Amino acid sequence: MRYEAITWEKLAGTLAAHADGLEPADGGSWLRIGVDGAPAARPEEPAGRLAEALRSLGRPVLTVSTDGFLRPASLRYEYGKEDPDSYADGWFDTGALWREVFRPLDAGGSGRVLPDLWDPVTDRATRSPYVELPEGGVLVLHGPLLLGQWFPFDLGIHLSLTPGALRRRTAEDERWTLPAFARYDDEVAPAARADVVVRADDPRHPAWTGLGG
Repeated sequence: MRYEAITWEKLAGTLAAHADGLEPADGGSWLRIGVDGAPAARPEEPAGRLAEALRSLGRPVLTVSTDGFLRPASLRYEYGKEDPDSYADGWFDTGALWREVFRPLDAGGSGRVLPDLWDPVTDRATRSPYVELPEGGVLVLHGPLLLGQWFPFDLGIHLSLTPGALRRRTAEDERWTLPAFARYDDEVAPAARADVVVRADDPRHPAWTGLGG
């Protein structure tokens, strides 16, 4: 896979212009973008830049983090607090993401999206109100392990880290998750599934594959 150097600002602008010209694959009214990356790759940052670039083009945007759709601690820690398979398979409430985020944005949907469901700090429901995304709006969902869930992304962006960079940039108390990301690479091959791959080993100097991966 060949990478070319790019700045985060130019990347956001280029992707926003590309997304602005896309039609939702399901013929609906809302575009759905996924920014997939381990926490060490900080997917919330390029997702935020992309959202701002899209807004500058006049598109309504709603950013959603998978951190707001964690399962309760009793389910996440059923097999211990540092079980990588549980992290990969059971930490994120994918059913709630389908129900509260994606289905309202299906063709003919209501456009009423729940931006978050669960607060991992208090381990309680957030009770956040629904947000109505206008027709023509864009969902930007960001978080880890996104590309193995069959979410209906119209544009999938994967933030890639080499194993060494992933380990170096992952906090020591979170390195127990590393086998989950190794398994993700082996079983899901997110770089092959994504429309765009961004190498983020050095957060100051990203590189990308260009449009079309």
